Amino acid sequence: MNQQLSRTLSHGFAITLLAGALAACGVAPQADVDTPDQGAQMLEPAEQEMTEEAAATGQLESGQAESESEGADAGFDLGKAPVSTVALGEFPFVSLPEGYEPINKPRTLSIARVPFWTGDRLEQVEGKTYVVTIQAQKGVTYSAFELMRNIEHVIEQAGGVKVTDSRIPSEVLKSVGSDVSVGLIDGWGDVYNNPVQTYVIRTADKTVWVHLCSNSMDAGLLIVEAQAFEPTASLLPADALKQQLDIDGKVALQIHFAVDKADILPESQPQVDQVLKLLQQHPSLKLSVDGHTDNTGNADRNQALSEARAQAVAAALTAQGIEAKRLQAQGFGQSQPVADNSTQDGKAANRRVELVRLD
Repeated sequence: MNQQLSRTLSHGFAITLLAGALAACGVAPQADVDTPDQGAQMLEPAEQEMTEEAAATGQLESGQAESESEGADAGFDLGKAPVSTVALGEFPFVSLPEGYEPINKPRTLSIARVPFWTGDRLEQVEGKTYVVTIQAQKGVTYSAFELMRNIEHVIEQAGGVKVTDSRIPSEVLKSVGSDVSVGLIDGWGDVYNNPVQTYVIRTADKTVWVHLCSNSMDAGLLIVEAQAFEPTASLLPADALKQQLDIDGKVALQIHFAVDKADILPESQPQVDQVLKLLQQHPSLKLSVDGHTDNTGNADRNQALSEARAQAVAAALTAQGIEAKRLQAQGFGQSQPVADNSTQDGKAANRRVELVRLD
């Protein structure tokens, strides 16, 4: 192994793994120790072959186009991925290697839907999501290969596997839509001109997906801890809405939208239906539909997003026969928080739609 690769592995991605768990798995905690029992043996580029474990599980090593094609025909099966017993640390489980830094502040989304390329399809994964673009620090030469090998090393240390190292076909990319191009673009990378590497770490209680796409200057990184959606909003029936409007003149609704979009998600439709019922039961009632966001991202973008979401709710009501003159829609972006934006619960409370009574 050459000196550059040795330096790469010794200064690789740091992952918070408990020493006891590593010992239990027969793995020394040093970052430069290969662990063939938990992942593929690290190889020189000219030596890259399908490893014995990869052949057994259908997982693929990079640089083998023919092998990747055969794996794609079979299709990736998450159920066949090995279950790791290594204890993972705190989300997002990895930190950047020495000499690399984020271009912009990394973002963590409490829940998002992310398409991961498996070599044969896009697997839609929902869960807590980490989004970042990586670049070399000043005075350091960027190396896509170094970055990839660092990630591979830490995935192997965690007992994970590589799913694919291949390009996403152009016809598949056309189906991705704006969820990625807007909401997750920092971590998506230049997938139109470069291959992507996808990895999976599967433990008894969680599944972690990792996406990396590098060009000659920077790389996009997405990490998702897959989890089922847990609603944080409770349904407010029409009579409760009316009571709150009579007392305070306004009521806050936790209506959920698609990531960075104004599309109302299906699980929030029952709440919109209750607002419809309220307006139908009280024909003289007029409302302002006010959109609000948390402080994630750009303030101007949040302002536009809050306006679009308020308009979406108003449009859903007028589509069901409510007169447009009974509603006005406006957005306030991140300017009127009702909770602390430094916590995930606070951010969730600030992402709201308020109904304000118009006299």
